[in-house]
Amino acid sequence: MMLRLSAAAMLLCSVAVPALAQSSVQDPAATPDQGATDSNEILVTAQKIEQRAVDVPITISAVTGERIKDLGVGDLDELSSYIPGLNIQEQSANNPGIVIRGITSDSGSAQQGPRVTLYYNGVDISRSRGSYQAIYDLERVEVIKGPQATLFGTASAIGAVSLTSARPREGFSGSLTGGYGNFDQTLLSGFLNAGSDKVAGRIAFEWKKRDGYVENLAVSQEDELYAQDQLGVRASLRFTPTEDLTVDLMGTYDRQRNGGTPFVSRRLPTEDGPGNPFGRANLGGSPVSAEVLGDDQLGLTRDVYDVNLTASWGFADGWNFTTVNGYRKFDSNEVFDADGSAAWFLEFGEDSRGWQASHEGRFSYVDPSWRAQFGWNVFVEDNFQRVPFSSEEGTFLQCASALAGNPLVSGLGCVNAAGVVEAAQATSRLTGGRLTQVPYSSEFKNIGQNDAYSVFADTTWIPVPALELTAGVRVLIEQRKSGYTTRVPRPVLNPTAFSLIPNQTDTAGQTFWRQESYAAVLPRFNALFRLSNDINVFATVSKGRRSPVVQLDAQRATTGAGSSLVSPRLQLVPEEIVWNYEGGLKGSVGIASGSLGVYYQKYDGFQVSVVGADGVTRTQSVGSASNLGVEAELTVRPTRWLSLFGNVGYIEGGIDDDPANGRFAGNRFRLQPEWQAAGGFTIDAPLGGGMRFFATPTVTHRSRIFFEVPNNPAISQGPVTLVNARAGVSFADERFELAGFIRNAFDEDYLLDAGNTGGGFGIPTFIPAEPRFYGGQLTARF
Repeated sequence: MMLRLSAAAMLLCSVAVPALAQSSVQDPAATPDQGATDSNEILVTAQKIEQRAVDVPITISAVTGERIKDLGVGDLDELSSYIPGLNIQEQSANNPGIVIRGITSDSGSAQQGPRVTLYYNGVDISRSRGSYQAIYDLERVEVIKGPQATLFGTASAIGAVSLTSARPREGFSGSLTGGYGNFDQTLLSGFLNAGSDKVAGRIAFEWKKRDGYVENLAVSQEDELYAQDQLGVRASLRFTPTEDLTVDLMGTYDRQRNGGTPFVSRRLPTEDGPGNPFGRANLGGSPVSAEVLGDDQLGLTRDVYDVNLTASWGFADGWNFTTVNGYRKFDSNEVFDADGSAAWFLEFGEDSRGWQASHEGRFSYVDPSWRAQFGWNVFVEDNFQRVPFSSEEGTFLQCASALAGNPLVSGLGCVNAAGVVEAAQATSRLTGGRLTQVPYSSEFKNIGQNDAYSVFADTTWIPVPALELTAGVRVLIEQRKSGYTTRVPRPVLNPTAFSLIPNQTDTAGQTFWRQESYAAVLPRFNALFRLSNDINVFATVSKGRRSPVVQLDAQRATTGAGSSLVSPRLQLVPEEIVWNYEGGLKGSVGIASGSLGVYYQKYDGFQVSVVGADGVTRTQSVGSASNLGVEAELTVRPTRWLSLFGNVGYIEGGIDDDPANGRFAGNRFRLQPEWQAAGGFTIDAPLGGGMRFFATPTVTHRSRIFFEVPNNPAISQGPVTLVNARAGVSFADERFELAGFIRNAFDEDYLLDAGNTGGGFGIPTFIPAEPRFYGGQLTARF
């Protein structure tokens, strides 16, 4: 491990590996100076106080809205390729996996808490089914790494991603962009801003539509797989009655009507031959999907509503009070074919709904020797995940037995080499022709009603101008209430069985409940020393925590009389604790600016999610784990019109190779690459006559990742290197802009995910990542 770390350090010293920016803003009411020529000179409020980024003793990567446009990035998962230590896997807008430093947070269970705080305009939106947010008309995206409970709340066990939308401003301005590309990509986005120095308003929107890039042979389906139809609209109002008071009111609507996820089986063929995740699929869904699963088409129907009220008041010399209040509601239903074949075998839906409300108030103070902030936070959520299942009994029994090597009906398989569903004949043969189909459906529903109350304080002492010492703490009280109910009828073809899917238990109309209360103290300690006005070194120690899980389902026990009794089955998964130790250097020298950091993280009670034989994902504690890593970012600006940039991240981590950790010992974390890097350059050169030329070609690289723990090479993706670019011209003094983009320029085949629900039944499915996308966009500004 030390040899690898030395190699990483040598590489960081010899290769230009840049920061996209060294900034972060947590206070949405603040508007840092985004026009600074040096990223380390950008003013930020990551510590609730306006500071230069170079003066913040935390590892931060951030990208402005303009930089996002330069890179040709349209979604958060694309942006993550350019930030070391961050990976975002967007299996669907309903199921984003956010990974910071190799640790992911993507459980859909309403009973499970997140690890990564996703902030939208200062409010935690981390519940996975409600967290996806389009990134149009943003002021910046910030990634703050390491546990940040004091600043960002208890959900930031390993970091936070903060999205800050563009605020209304004085004057009249607007922009409209239209675009078109392959796969019938269509884009229409823009904003309109108007106002005075007292009252200003802004409306922004984005509509994206695209054909699916995986052809579906099933005639019952109208759209190809991974088709996209997304709309986002945001309205903002800023009221500034005095220079000391700013009030922002924002409302956002986010909608998806996307095509089905291409869960493709390699084991079950199509009419094209052996299953191929990069070829055509045959995912037909269930003939009774509309009745049982909520839609007769595979895909996602999702609506999210968000309201935010933020106010900042400077009421005395050095003092400020800020309050951030949010309400978010999500309603989503996703229908998917979990077996990855034409068989009516494993058809599921996921109906997730919920709401959350939060309130935070904080006071802050600053003078030459002290900075301090203290306050409180209340977070309440109520949500559920309902998972209906649809199958045909004979097909299920035949496929399950044939795939296990012991077919129930001799001579029949599941899906034959020609893509024909042989198992569809099983019901007729088992009933002597009396029945040809026996539809079966069941469902389970988990519920989470969670409340968190916390107080926090953070103080920085500046004994001399070159030294700052910071200590902070958040004290948390948490109430977690879980519910569980199921509907599981007895099968017709096998009436002695309690259910078609093993281990599913009917609760007979009951909803089981369990509530637990917890408390935690989460500190942080930082030190910053100024080697010069432009170069600082920092060190930090912080504690993070992922909430315990009140994991509740049902079980069946046989009584002494031979009958059975259904009762709740409770598993109290203990909290996951991480201590983060980190040190680094950030600053600028001449034409170069950037950062270099080293961190070590130690976990106790590390939580993993595992798909069971009944298709249910459950959480369990696997013991100890650790992470050792290096991250670096560098930007070099040799001329006014040329900027070279790059970044690299190295992680040596995983579940500790200790016999006490059982079958998980020695495994790398899910979605954790050992190496991640990106590099490129930006040209922004005037051509004369009010015209300019711009171009940003980039290369991104990621080493092998495993999609599950325990690790299985067959359920992984090897190294991936992608080339992307955006270039164009602007004219009429930047009033108009014509640009072209290309992503995955060499059309590399690679997997987005593997395993999935089908893996719990012994038939893992594979999801192909995006192919080559290209197109053009025209923008008009006024």
